Amino acid sequence: MIEILFLLLPIAAASGWWLARRDPAPSGAARRTASPSFLRGLNYLLDEQPDKALDLFIALAEVDDETVETHLALGSLFRRRGEVDRAIRIHQNLMARPSLDAEQRGYALLELGQDYMSAGLLDRAELLFQELAGLGLHRQRALAGLREIYQQERDWERCLEVAKQLRPGGEAVLDAEIAHYHCELAEEARRQGDCARARTQLARAREIDPACVRACILEGRAALEDGEPEQALALFRGLVVRHGAYLPEILPALIEALERVPGEDPLLVLEALVARHPSPALVVALAERIAATRGRGEALDLLCAHLAHFADLLGLERLLALELSALPDTATALRLERALAVIRHLAARQPAYQCDHCGFQARALHWQCPSCKRWGSVVPVQPEPLVIDAGLEGPRLAQTPTHNPNP
Repeated sequence: MIEILFLLLPIAAASGWWLARRDPAPSGAARRTASPSFLRGLNYLLDEQPDKALDLFIALAEVDDETVETHLALGSLFRRRGEVDRAIRIHQNLMARPSLDAEQRGYALLELGQDYMSAGLLDRAELLFQELAGLGLHRQRALAGLREIYQQERDWERCLEVAKQLRPGGEAVLDAEIAHYHCELAEEARRQGDCARARTQLARAREIDPACVRACILEGRAALEDGEPEQALALFRGLVVRHGAYLPEILPALIEALERVPGEDPLLVLEALVARHPSPALVVALAERIAATRGRGEALDLLCAHLAHFADLLGLERLLALELSALPDTATALRLERALAVIRHLAARQPAYQCDHCGFQARALHWQCPSCKRWGSVVPVQPEPLVIDAGLEGPRLAQTPTHNPNP
């Protein structure tokens, strides 16, 4: 409750300044009249009665041209503290005043709309933002609020409409977001069996943002499902060249395309890819294929060489599993089984993806970061490189980022 006291002190000070300005030389009686109200408000706060305190401070700060900003600031502070109900009360109280001019009403509408959004009342917020946009008041912020609402509701067509209004003159500011909206529509069309519409949406996504990783992945997978492995392979190879960090995301589809295209040797292609992009998933896939074709020993050599340079739990898990598969039931095998169980537990908890903007980590790929809401900022985590010391300390982790969005 002390926090809310410090929150409202600037508001109370502003109210006192306003009262002093109205009457530069107040009489002693006036001072005695104002002071008890202020102290009573502080007592309400200290007695953990913030609603009574709020009513009192609102009454003290009578709304006119000079105190509207005080009300707006107070409501915004309450909203940022998570006390949305109090923010709504303040802004609704402000909206009820007939003396507001158009600009002040616009600010109050915007703040109330943001209150409703914070409270999850998206339909009410949408109506207020639409009114603001229609009146031309705070249009950019109102449209941004509408776009956020439509994203939460997964209404991608409306997201596109609003995003295009936010791009006056065709600037490329929101191109990445618009491309992802088309990708969302393409996935919806694909689930509904409308392959032609899905391809059209993906083509629009790549036209808006030629570097859109998601559109390329979806096009490749669609080509593979439609019996066009050559086209899928060409798309995947282009993606690996431009955005190698996303190789683990397309790996199963890439291997399938290699197996279905005549003249391609999946083993040789995977070996070439590992040399350039030593991701855990790729190294393990290659080790499994080598173990099945050339033998367990060569697969173990590959994994050992990989682990000499990278702190990779997935590679270590596969190495121990291969070693254990050739051991009889002995005490050594039991110890390896227990070590393997621990490694698998740790690997299952290890994040596979990370947002390169806010650092959010996840086990699955999110095209829109759940934390900072950016599109296309979540990338696969790369293995941490090891530096081999010649002394007694042994291997240690290099001080480098855990992911690299532009390999």
